[in-house]
Amino acid sequence: MSTENIALTEAVYYTLLSLYSPLHGYGIMQKVEDLSAGRVKLAAGTLYGAISTMLEKGWISALPGEKNSRKKEYEITALGKEIAGNELLRLRELLANGELIIKGVEK
Repeated sequence: MSTENIALTEAVYYTLLSLYSPLHGYGIMQKVEDLSAGRVKLAAGTLYGAISTMLEKGWISALPGEKNSRKKEYEITALGKEIAGNELLRLRELLANGELIIKGVEK
């Protein structure tokens, strides 16, 4: 499967960005809210569904935790970084095309 033509949801995109440094679930929720200036707030169900999918796809990995801790930490993988980078390019294209058309019409 090509990694170039995948459009990510905001939840997945922000989760990948937040995992450039290892974090546990609650930390991801806080980081996403900070990155989006409070606009994107992940519910636990949304987050853990996304985490499960990204683990299956190999975009993130779970770090080995302490024996008695329920907190699992996750981090982005090389494939996840490729996916995030491709999404950034896709978003730049969307922005450039929107500016071209909208600003062209407003002239």
